[in-house]
Amino acid sequence: MRYVVTGCAGFVGSNLADRLLADGHEVVGYDNFSTGRREFLAKAQEHKRFRLVRGDVLHLEDLTAAVAGADVVMHLAANADVRFGTEHPRRDLEQNTIATWNVLEAMRQGGVKQIGFASTGSVYGEPQIFPTPEDAPFPLQTSLYGASKAAGEALIAAYCTGFAMRGCIFRFVSILGERYSHGHVFDFYKQLLEHPSQLHVLGNGQQRKSYLYVQDCVDAILLAMDKASGPVDVFNLGTDEVCQVNDSIGWITGHLGLRPALTYAGGERGWIGDSPFIFLDCAKMRKLGWAPKLTIKQGIERTLQFLQDNPWVLDRR
Repeated sequence: MRYVVTGCAGFVGSNLADRLLADGHEVVGYDNFSTGRREFLAKAQEHKRFRLVRGDVLHLEDLTAAVAGADVVMHLAANADVRFGTEHPRRDLEQNTIATWNVLEAMRQGGVKQIGFASTGSVYGEPQIFPTPEDAPFPLQTSLYGASKAAGEALIAAYCTGFAMRGCIFRFVSILGERYSHGHVFDFYKQLLEHPSQLHVLGNGQQRKSYLYVQDCVDAILLAMDKASGPVDVFNLGTDEVCQVNDSIGWITGHLGLRPALTYAGGERGWIGDSPFIFLDCAKMRKLGWAPKLTIKQGIERTLQFLQDNPWVLDRR
């Protein structure tokens, strides 16, 4: 099969592209390298079945040309840093919502009928049900990132209904692992490299989160794309455990052999739109036969090892 992977030079996108190539598929990678790293595609570019297109998902004409002839589009390109949404409010709209419409329109024009979409558990805002299932009612959106992804989900559902497409929507918790290049492990590790004796923490450190190792995430995506049967299927992807930020700090500093003094910004949220508790019900995905292989602690340790082995990733450009 021929897959188009938007955001192919990013964290999850590059890992997904590698797996698709290993499984014998043809992959067209599409990325503008605004945050993606060419180094993440080194393995993919060894394959004759991989073609890289440098393009922006906001450029419909270029995107339509790249999508032509594909069997499936895996849409992972996005602005993924929720923390700065209020500083750049148009960015989430353009890169997450309008870009998703562009992908769908390129598919419609090219007759491509199947899409996989990287959404987020942030679409649940601050729910009343934990662990949160896919059919939980959406509360008020608390972040521009979550709102833009919810809008993207709605567009996919509408296009699948109107144009006989099939969509799989994946609501991720935070993903960890090799090629990780932003998030709390990255930020804490960089702080500790600069001043090993102290660490500043956003919020009160008691925020509870779930995390998922990237290869477990890719396993789930590919299984769901193969097994799902509805016109639009929604799957939560996460582990059956949560940890406090303070737990994560303990694992990170323990791995590094450090005992820094901790200071806290205070409050139950690290930033505007931060949810103090994220825990998704993944029973629907598990019914397909999937289960994560790594615990949160193991995922954090793999992430740290990757960052230690690849110090160039810390250069944000």
